[in-house]
Amino acid sequence: MNDVTDPSRTPDFLNHDRPPVPDLVVSRAVQPFHLENRPVRGRLVRLGPLADALLSRHDYAPDVGRLLGQALALGAGLAAALKFRGSFSVQAKGNGPVSMLVVDCTDSGDLRGYARVAEDASSVTGEAAALLGQGYLAFTCDQGLEMDRYQGIVPIEGDTLAAMTDTYFRTSEQLDAWVRLSAEHTPGGWRASALILERVAGEGGFNALATEEGDEAWRTAKILASTIKDEELLDDALPSEQLLHRLFHQEDLRLDRARALSYGCRCSRARLASVLQRFPTDDLDHMAEDGAITMNCEFCNVAFHFDRADVRSGAGRA
Repeated sequence: MNDVTDPSRTPDFLNHDRPPVPDLVVSRAVQPFHLENRPVRGRLVRLGPLADALLSRHDYAPDVGRLLGQALALGAGLAAALKFRGSFSVQAKGNGPVSMLVVDCTDSGDLRGYARVAEDASSVTGEAAALLGQGYLAFTCDQGLEMDRYQGIVPIEGDTLAAMTDTYFRTSEQLDAWVRLSAEHTPGGWRASALILERVAGEGGFNALATEEGDEAWRTAKILASTIKDEELLDDALPSEQLLHRLFHQEDLRLDRARALSYGCRCSRARLASVLQRFPTDDLDHMAEDGAITMNCEFCNVAFHFDRADVRSGAGRA
């Protein structure tokens, strides 16, 4: 079998084969739900072994792995609310030891992410604020080339990623929300989870947004959700349906159709070859070593090799 990362007889622009990465799908990773006749809806995200498949592509320090795991669960949970074909991404840029954090998830559940860590910060520790430093957090809905992107940008405020997300909901979405994020390296590998609650109007035909009953229902839902433990969120043996029932069985819990998540890096020789063609000839010559150019996918950490003689610059083409 040919190694798709190395040059072959197949022209690069035709080679869309999947690189040697995990072919993994978690069939019920996202469990949407709502509370009947209450202004509350939510998603419970549990990545299971998918978290380990994504996080173990790089040798992250434990706290960096926790941060990226939380971001992966958060991005998957926010993407589950998409009502169109496209993707949702969470991106953080700061002046801390983790200078960039990127996660994106498509409407069909293809999930990927990576953290860019300073070379001298292999043992960095701390919560999100200490790792990211000063900067911003961007939440982006991408509906494809023919539609405008929607993006909400907020400053990095708060110690945790959940607190930063709360700032986004309050300022950009003007929406009451409650977020709990968890990620840990367990005996079974990395696991990551998110519980997201949103306050909405008109849920189940009951417009409770401005009523005292609605206020009380929202407060009750948040109090119940706050009793959840990390061990429960990350326990593969505890079904999501059972966990939600523990929390909200007295609040007319209604489960919606569960959604799958999969290992979703979308790199290929064809994609990277098209990127190389945008570089001027001098840049391509500078990138080459021993007659070859190597491009590394930051998401899946797979290196693709191209013969310099086969790469033609497209710079300056009409």
